[in-house]
Amino acid sequence: MSETVQKLSTRHLLGIKDLTTRDIELIFETADTFKDVLNRPIKKVPSLRDITIANIFFENSTRTRLSFELAQKRLSADIVNFAASSSSVSKGETLIDTVNNILAMKVDMIVMRHPYPGAGVFLSRHVNAQIVNAGDGAHEHPTQALLDAFSIREKYGDVAGKKVAIIGDILHSRVALSNILCLQKLGAEVMVCGPTTLIPKHIGSLGVKVEHDLLTALNWCDVANMLRIQLERQDIKYFPSLREYSMLYGLNKRILDSLDKEITVMHPGPINRGVEITSDVADSKQSIILDQVENGVAIRMAVLYLLAGQAS
Repeated sequence: MSETVQKLSTRHLLGIKDLTTRDIELIFETADTFKDVLNRPIKKVPSLRDITIANIFFENSTRTRLSFELAQKRLSADIVNFAASSSSVSKGETLIDTVNNILAMKVDMIVMRHPYPGAGVFLSRHVNAQIVNAGDGAHEHPTQALLDAFSIREKYGDVAGKKVAIIGDILHSRVALSNILCLQKLGAEVMVCGPTTLIPKHIGSLGVKVEHDLLTALNWCDVANMLRIQLERQDIKYFPSLREYSMLYGLNKRILDSLDKEITVMHPGPINRGVEITSDVADSKQSIILDQVENGVAIRMAVLYLLAGQAS
């Protein structure tokens, strides 16, 4: 890393909408450097040696929490892990009280996942620490969008001009909104595809194409980002059955091989194999799903490193 650290335009990472295109490019350039670090025999750098980061997860998470934790360890940060289910939150403590108690222990940065949209924004106005949003309800998931766009850039050399179809449960997905905003800022064309009941009513106002036929979307796109059905967020039935959804919107090898061109398949995880995507597609050479996981650590290292530079 050079001595003069370029800075992000924002003190927190609350959502893609707060980032400029230059911010995103800076995160990608920094992630390129960290990806080289991750491929070395000694995968650790002392960049955040005196920084303490609290991971506060009010919702279940496996990949995101592990990815952030690994990124923090690779940067030599000190880590405090907090799971809401086993904390005083279950006794009625408020979000601000919880976080202020953690900050009283001299924590510099907070990585938070919360079931309510806007929780990170609310927190950033009330506590004196840098906040990284690791997902807030069905609102945003900025680091996932950054790693998805970074993976497209790695595959094609550039994101600009690429056609990306986001397919599945758009209505309940925080990944969809962050991806739309990130891809558009980088010059990609975006289409959303899914059943009418799972497409938000006014999503066209974001400047995306809307399609309800899977084959039309797949023939249009260069990249298909397959989203899972978020059953845990659905309070009513949005389609008759998973089997019917899979028949109409599930991507299998037969469909993939029937397309006019070779497309790239992505998935933010966790995968429901046999529903939105079959195993032979998920494990095919056209899939970059495991590349996304690998890139997630480099992207989160870049975000934490750049935000820590803001505080100095």
